Amino acid sequence: MPLKLKQKAPNFTLPDQAGHIHSLSDYQGKWLLFYFYPKDNTPGCTKEACQLRDNFSDFKKSQAAVLGVSADSVESHHNFYSKFKLSFPILADVDKKVIKAYGVWGEKKFMGKSYLGIKRMSFLIDPQGRIAKIYEKVKPADHAREVLSDIKNLK
Repeated sequence: MPLKLKQKAPNFTLPDQAGHIHSLSDYQGKWLLFYFYPKDNTPGCTKEACQLRDNFSDFKKSQAAVLGVSADSVESHHNFYSKFKLSFPILADVDKKVIKAYGVWGEKKFMGKSYLGIKRMSFLIDPQGRIAKIYEKVKPADHAREVLSDIKNLK
C-alpha cells in the first residue's frame, strides 16, 4: 500500500557507508530528507548526491538531515561517498526491506524494456516522524533546491 502524507514514516535501521547504524528515531525533532536512488556511481545518482552535497550547509541551516538509500553494499557506498566527498550518510539496504516498505521498489522502463528496480523517489519527514511530502518524480539537478524550498514553506 502506498505511503500517504501525514502518516507515520516507516521505521528503518540500516548501516551507512562506514557501518554506523541509523534509525528513524535518531532524527526525531529534525526534518529529514530520506531519498532513494537506484545505484552508486551512475550519472543521475551522482548528480543528485552532488547537488545535495553542494547544498548541505543550507540543509543544516534549516535543521534538516539528509540520508540517501540504495541496495548497494556498505563497501560500494564507502567508495561512492569518498569519491564524491559526500557530506551526509548513505545507507545500505541490501535486502531491500526498507526500499519495499517505502514503496520505491517496482517496475521501471528503460529503452522500451521493463524491469524491477529502485525508483528515484524521496520523502520529506517532519520533526514528528510523519511524511510531510512525497517526491515521486525526482529531477536530480533540481531536487536539493526544491526540498529546501518545501522545508521553508512547511515550517
